[in-house]
Amino acid sequence: MRHVHRVAALVAGLAVGACAARGGTGAVGGEPEAPTAHASTPAHDHGPSHDHAAMHGAAMQGHDHAAMHGQGHGASHGSMLPATAGRGYTVADVQFMQHMIAHHAQAVVMAGMAKTHGAGREVQQLAEKIDISQRDEIEFMERWLAERGQAVPTEEHLREMHMPGMLTPEQMAQLDAARGSEFDRLFLTFMIEHHRGALEMVKDLFADPNAGQDPELFQFVTDVDVDQRAEIHIMRSMLAMLATSGRSEF
Repeated sequence: MRHVHRVAALVAGLAVGACAARGGTGAVGGEPEAPTAHASTPAHDHGPSHDHAAMHGAAMQGHDHAAMHGQGHGASHGSMLPATAGRGYTVADVQFMQHMIAHHAQAVVMAGMAKTHGAGREVQQLAEKIDISQRDEIEFMERWLAERGQAVPTEEHLREMHMPGMLTPEQMAQLDAARGSEFDRLFLTFMIEHHRGALEMVKDLFADPNAGQDPELFQFVTDVDVDQRAEIHIMRSMLAMLATSGRSEF
Protein backbone atom coordinates (compact mmCIF):
# COMPACT_ATOMS: atom_id res chain seq x y z
CA MET A 1 0.00 0.00 0.00
CA ARG A 2 2.96 2.36 0.56
CA HIS A 3 3.73 2.28 -3.17
CA VAL A 4 0.07 2.93 -4.03
CA HIS A 5 -0.05 6.01 -1.84
CA ARG A 6 3.31 7.25 -3.17
CA VAL A 7 2.20 6.97 -6.81
CA ALA A 8 -1.03 8.80 -5.96
CA ALA A 9 0.87 11.53 -4.14
CA LEU A 10 3.35 12.02 -6.96
CA VAL A 11 0.64 12.53 -9.55
CA ALA A 12 -1.63 14.55 -7.27
CA GLY A 13 1.35 16.77 -6.48
CA LEU A 14 1.36 17.95 -10.10
CA ALA A 15 -2.21 19.26 -9.79
CA VAL A 16 -1.77 22.80 -8.56
CA GLY A 17 -2.61 25.01 -11.55
CA ALA A 18 -3.07 23.54 -15.03
CA CYS A 19 -5.95 25.91 -15.76
CA ALA A 20 -3.76 29.02 -15.50
CA ALA A 21 -2.93 29.12 -19.22
CA ARG A 22 -4.20 28.12 -22.65
CA GLY A 23 -2.19 26.89 -25.62
CA GLY A 24 -2.33 25.15 -29.00
CA THR A 25 -2.06 21.56 -30.11
CA GLY A 26 1.18 19.81 -30.92
CA ALA A 27 1.93 18.29 -34.28
CA VAL A 28 1.63 14.55 -34.65
CA GLY A 29 4.11 12.86 -36.94
CA GLY A 30 5.37 9.38 -37.56
CA GLU A 31 6.72 7.18 -34.79
CA PRO A 32 10.42 6.44 -34.29
CA GLU A 33 11.52 3.12 -35.71
CA ALA A 34 11.37 0.24 -33.26
CA PRO A 35 14.73 -0.03 -31.45
CA THR A 36 17.04 -2.96 -32.00
CA ALA A 37 16.99 -5.01 -28.82
CA HIS A 38 20.29 -6.09 -27.26
CA ALA A 39 19.01 -9.33 -25.78
CA SER A 40 15.84 -11.27 -25.00
CA THR A 41 14.62 -11.86 -21.48
CA PRO A 42 11.59 -13.49 -19.83
CA ALA A 43 8.53 -11.37 -19.19
CA HIS A 44 7.92 -9.88 -15.77
CA ASP A 45 4.90 -8.80 -13.77
CA HIS A 46 4.60 -5.02 -13.54
CA GLY A 47 2.63 -5.29 -10.31
CA PRO A 48 -1.01 -4.91 -9.25
CA SER A 49 -3.33 -2.19 -10.51
CA HIS A 50 -4.09 0.79 -8.26
CA ASP A 51 -7.19 2.51 -6.96
CA HIS A 52 -8.37 4.87 -9.70
CA ALA A 53 -10.09 7.25 -7.30
CA ALA A 54 -6.82 7.95 -5.47
CA MET A 55 -5.55 10.10 -8.33
CA HIS A 56 -8.78 11.09 -10.10
CA GLY A 57 -9.05 14.74 -11.16
CA ALA A 58 -5.36 15.70 -10.87
CA ALA A 59 -4.04 18.18 -13.43
CA MET A 60 -0.47 18.66 -14.62
CA GLN A 61 1.40 21.79 -13.55
CA GLY A 62 4.74 23.18 -12.50
CA HIS A 63 7.11 22.70 -15.46
CA ASP A 64 9.41 25.54 -16.34
CA HIS A 65 7.82 27.03 -19.47
CA ALA A 66 11.10 27.86 -21.15
CA ALA A 67 12.33 24.29 -20.77
CA MET A 68 9.02 22.94 -21.97
CA HIS A 69 8.43 25.23 -24.96
CA GLY A 70 7.70 23.09 -28.03
CA GLN A 71 7.50 19.31 -28.24
CA GLY A 72 10.53 18.43 -30.29
CA HIS A 73 12.29 15.26 -29.25
CA GLY A 74 15.42 15.73 -27.23
CA ALA A 75 13.89 18.55 -25.17
CA SER A 76 15.37 19.57 -21.85
CA HIS A 77 14.95 17.05 -19.05
CA GLY A 78 14.85 19.75 -16.40
CA SER A 79 16.23 18.93 -12.95
CA MET A 80 18.67 16.02 -13.08
CA LEU A 81 18.51 13.48 -10.28
CA PRO A 82 21.69 11.74 -9.13
CA ALA A 83 22.27 8.46 -10.95
CA THR A 84 25.09 5.94 -10.70
CA ALA A 85 25.95 2.72 -12.51
CA GLY A 86 25.92 -0.66 -10.79
CA ARG A 87 26.22 -4.34 -11.54
CA GLY A 88 24.30 -4.99 -14.76
CA TYR A 89 22.95 -1.47 -15.29
CA THR A 90 24.22 1.91 -16.45
CA VAL A 91 23.64 5.55 -15.60
CA ALA A 92 21.53 5.75 -18.77
CA ASP A 93 19.32 2.93 -17.45
CA VAL A 94 18.75 4.74 -14.16
CA GLN A 95 18.01 8.04 -15.85
CA PHE A 96 15.57 6.39 -18.22
CA MET A 97 13.56 5.03 -15.30
CA GLN A 98 13.65 8.35 -13.43
CA HIS A 99 12.50 10.28 -16.49
CA MET A 100 9.85 7.78 -17.54
CA ILE A 101 8.21 8.10 -14.12
CA ALA A 102 7.60 11.78 -14.86
CA HIS A 103 6.43 10.95 -18.38
CA HIS A 104 3.96 8.35 -17.14
CA ALA A 105 2.71 10.62 -14.35
CA GLN A 106 1.48 13.17 -16.88
CA ALA A 107 -0.25 10.47 -18.93
CA VAL A 108 -2.11 9.34 -15.80
CA VAL A 109 -3.29 12.91 -15.22
CA MET A 110 -4.49 13.17 -18.82
CA ALA A 111 -6.29 9.83 -18.63
CA GLY A 112 -8.01 10.83 -15.39
CA MET A 113 -9.83 13.66 -17.17
CA ALA A 114 -11.79 11.37 -19.49
CA LYS A 115 -14.59 10.47 -17.06
CA THR A 116 -15.20 14.05 -16.00
CA HIS A 117 -14.89 15.75 -19.39
CA GLY A 118 -17.61 14.02 -21.39
CA ALA A 119 -15.31 11.70 -23.32
CA GLY A 120 -16.84 9.14 -25.65
CA ARG A 121 -17.18 5.55 -24.54
CA GLU A 122 -14.11 4.22 -26.36
CA VAL A 123 -11.95 7.15 -25.33
CA GLN A 124 -12.97 6.48 -21.73
CA GLN A 125 -12.07 2.81 -22.11
CA LEU A 126 -8.70 3.66 -23.62
CA ALA A 127 -8.04 6.25 -20.91
CA GLU A 128 -8.84 3.69 -18.21
CA LYS A 129 -6.38 1.22 -19.77
CA ILE A 130 -3.68 3.89 -19.88
CA ASP A 131 -4.43 4.92 -16.30
CA ILE A 132 -4.16 1.38 -14.92
CA SER A 133 -1.14 0.26 -16.94
CA GLN A 134 0.92 3.38 -16.36
CA ARG A 135 0.21 3.45 -12.62
CA ASP A 136 1.46 -0.13 -12.46
CA GLU A 137 4.53 0.81 -14.45
CA ILE A 138 5.30 3.79 -12.21
CA GLU A 139 5.26 1.44 -9.23
CA PHE A 140 7.55 -0.98 -11.06
CA MET A 141 10.01 1.79 -11.97
CA GLU A 142 10.06 3.14 -8.42
CA ARG A 143 10.75 -0.34 -7.08
CA TRP A 144 13.51 -0.95 -9.65
CA LEU A 145 15.24 2.28 -8.64
CA ALA A 146 14.81 1.74 -4.89
CA GLU A 147 16.17 -1.80 -5.03
CA ARG A 148 19.36 -0.43 -6.60
CA GLY A 149 19.75 2.44 -4.17
CA GLN A 150 18.94 5.05 -6.84
CA ALA A 151 17.08 8.33 -6.38
CA VAL A 152 13.33 8.12 -6.96
CA PRO A 153 11.71 11.34 -8.24
CA THR A 154 9.78 13.36 -5.68
CA GLU A 155 6.86 15.68 -6.39
CA GLU A 156 9.32 18.58 -6.64
CA HIS A 157 11.46 16.72 -9.16
CA LEU A 158 8.43 15.88 -11.29
CA ARG A 159 7.45 19.53 -11.48
CA GLU A 160 10.85 20.34 -12.99
CA MET A 161 11.19 17.42 -15.40
CA HIS A 162 10.16 17.55 -19.03
CA MET A 163 10.52 14.60 -21.36
CA PRO A 164 9.94 14.32 -25.12
CA GLY A 165 6.26 14.46 -26.02
CA MET A 166 5.06 15.85 -22.72
CA LEU A 167 2.43 18.59 -22.85
CA THR A 168 3.11 22.17 -21.82
CA PRO A 169 1.04 23.71 -19.01
CA GLU A 170 -0.92 25.58 -21.69
CA GLN A 171 -1.77 22.37 -23.53
CA MET A 172 -2.78 20.66 -20.29
CA ALA A 173 -5.07 23.61 -19.53
CA GLN A 174 -6.52 23.43 -23.05
CA LEU A 175 -7.29 19.75 -22.56
CA ASP A 176 -8.83 20.42 -19.17
CA ALA A 177 -11.10 23.09 -20.65
CA ALA A 178 -12.41 20.84 -23.45
CA ARG A 179 -15.56 18.73 -23.26
CA GLY A 180 -17.24 16.06 -25.35
CA SER A 181 -15.95 15.44 -28.87
CA GLU A 182 -13.48 18.33 -28.58
CA PHE A 183 -11.99 16.64 -25.52
CA ASP A 184 -11.79 13.38 -27.47
CA ARG A 185 -9.96 15.10 -30.32
CA LEU A 186 -7.47 16.86 -28.07
CA PHE A 187 -6.95 13.83 -25.84
CA LEU A 188 -6.16 11.56 -28.80
CA THR A 189 -3.96 14.16 -30.50
CA PHE A 190 -2.01 14.95 -27.36
CA MET A 191 -1.73 11.34 -26.20
CA ILE A 192 -0.36 10.23 -29.57
CA GLU A 193 2.35 12.86 -29.25
CA HIS A 194 2.92 11.82 -25.64
CA HIS A 195 3.34 8.18 -26.66
CA ARG A 196 5.67 9.17 -29.49
CA GLY A 197 7.85 10.88 -26.89
CA ALA A 198 8.06 7.65 -24.90
CA LEU A 199 9.10 5.79 -28.07
CA GLU A 200 11.82 8.38 -28.60
CA MET A 201 13.07 7.80 -25.05
CA VAL A 202 13.20 4.05 -25.69
CA LYS A 203 15.06 4.59 -28.95
CA ASP A 204 17.59 6.84 -27.23
CA LEU A 205 18.16 4.28 -24.49
CA PHE A 206 18.81 1.41 -26.88
CA ALA A 207 21.08 3.62 -29.00
CA ASP A 208 23.58 3.20 -26.14
CA PRO A 209 25.16 -0.24 -26.71
CA ASN A 210 25.83 -0.65 -22.98
CA ALA A 211 22.32 0.24 -21.81
CA GLY A 212 19.25 -1.97 -21.54
CA GLN A 213 21.11 -5.06 -20.39
CA ASP A 214 19.38 -5.46 -17.02
CA PRO A 215 16.80 -8.25 -17.60
CA GLU A 216 13.92 -6.55 -15.76
CA LEU A 217 14.58 -3.19 -17.37
CA PHE A 218 14.99 -4.73 -20.82
CA GLN A 219 11.63 -6.50 -20.66
CA PHE A 220 9.92 -3.43 -19.25
CA VAL A 221 11.31 -1.09 -21.91
CA THR A 222 10.43 -3.55 -24.68
CA ASP A 223 6.88 -3.81 -23.34
CA VAL A 224 6.54 -0.01 -23.25
CA ASP A 225 7.64 0.22 -26.87
CA VAL A 226 5.25 -2.49 -28.09
CA ASP A 227 2.26 -1.32 -26.03
CA GLN A 228 2.55 2.33 -26.94
CA ARG A 229 2.99 1.63 -30.64
CA ALA A 230 -0.20 -0.43 -30.53
CA GLU A 231 -2.07 2.32 -28.69
CA ILE A 232 -0.88 4.94 -31.19
CA HIS A 233 -2.34 2.82 -34.01
CA ILE A 234 -5.66 2.60 -32.14
CA MET A 235 -5.72 6.32 -31.40
CA ARG A 236 -4.98 7.25 -35.01
CA SER A 237 -7.97 5.14 -36.10
CA MET A 238 -10.15 6.80 -33.48
CA LEU A 239 -9.04 10.26 -34.65
CA ALA A 240 -9.85 9.35 -38.25
CA MET A 241 -13.31 8.17 -37.19
CA LEU A 242 -13.84 11.37 -35.22
CA ALA A 243 -12.87 13.50 -38.23
CA THR A 244 -15.32 11.78 -40.55
CA SER A 245 -18.29 11.07 -38.30
CA GLY A 246 -17.86 13.32 -35.30
CA ARG A 247 -17.57 10.24 -33.10
CA SER A 248 -14.48 8.36 -31.88
CA GLU A 249 -16.33 5.04 -31.53
CA PHE A 250 -15.88 2.31 -34.12
